[in-house]
Amino acid sequence: MARQKLSEYRAKTIISNALNLPYAGWPIDAETLLDDQIKKAVSAGNNFVVKVDEGVKGRYKKGLVKLDVAPADLGATVESLAEQGYRWLIIEPMFGHDQTEERYLSLASSREGLLLQYSSKGGINIEKQAGSIQKVWLNKETDWEDLAAQTGISSQLIKDLVQALKDDYFAFMEINPYVVSDNGLRILDSAVEVDDAATFFVNDWKPVDFRRHNSQKPTDEEKVVEELDANSPASLKLSVLEPDGGIFLLLSGGGASVVVADEIYNQGYGEQLANYGEYSGNPNAEETYIYTKQLLSLLLKSSAPRKILFIGGAVANFTDVAKTFAGVIKAIEEVAGELKTQHVKVFVRRGGPNQETGLAEMEATLAKHDLLGAVHDPETPLTAAVTEALEEYARE
Repeated sequence: MARQKLSEYRAKTIISNALNLPYAGWPIDAETLLDDQIKKAVSAGNNFVVKVDEGVKGRYKKGLVKLDVAPADLGATVESLAEQGYRWLIIEPMFGHDQTEERYLSLASSREGLLLQYSSKGGINIEKQAGSIQKVWLNKETDWEDLAAQTGISSQLIKDLVQALKDDYFAFMEINPYVVSDNGLRILDSAVEVDDAATFFVNDWKPVDFRRHNSQKPTDEEKVVEELDANSPASLKLSVLEPDGGIFLLLSGGGASVVVADEIYNQGYGEQLANYGEYSGNPNAEETYIYTKQLLSLLLKSSAPRKILFIGGAVANFTDVAKTFAGVIKAIEEVAGELKTQHVKVFVRRGGPNQETGLAEMEATLAKHDLLGAVHDPETPLTAAVTEALEEYARE
């Protein structure tokens, strides 16, 4: 399974249909822009919001959301965003409201079940309001009417959201913000990630709806790992999710990668997750050294004020922990001073052949450079180790 972001347009279309809510929006492909695409929006009247629709985080703060655009200015606004290198856009009617009315809601699917998170304080500053987010696992004991009272969304609509998540194989659904008024529920922004293995089982979305900004321009680090993977019998994958994220992952094994990423999302830190990927298939020390160098390069480039590195995996059958960790340690040693300057803490949870040697050497290295968060063997559950790392990340 790999998570893929849907376009906001497709996400809103699916969610609105599931809730039987009206939705007005027009997807724009700036590379094949036709006058009738703009004319369809203009015919609706009123002023508009024009947004980049490429899975870019923090769009508003980056100037990629244009508010209260007059119909006569739509064409020029689209062109200005296209000139910045953005192909996919979305135009929607402007909806005036007070920011204090904005709310947050998300649903995440994991091995533990379905997690609903909500807050009465939504919008672009939700990360600063993390303490206001309530978490509820949905099960047979769920008090749906209480959730309705807390979220402002009827119990039936919440159930419809859950059903849409299941029917369309959503791994994660976020509605932020939404507004509830006398006129009903209004979804202002939505983000959805799907399990791409379900491509042949759904009709509501297709791979053409996947969005990843700059997907044609991988980072230098991604290019190195791609070449490394092409020339190795092992599997080495690296995808940058948020260049300025604060949570970096060095993971071994695809299954463990999914578990760790899911846990981070479930605990409300998906927006801060910088990368995704894994190394597996018993790579040698040199390959893990090169791989780790690329990840640490990304970490040091990030402008995030706080950073952690989680090195994790399940219990390997064949991958030699001591051998692969030798490569990881070599890469860490080379930039240990910079990591310390940026107050990076490293958390480790791993098991497999030669784990005692590998874990001991890793712990000694991290302690020597004042980078040690914690080092665990398989007696500590993977999710518990992730939680420990996130608690350090959340510490002011």
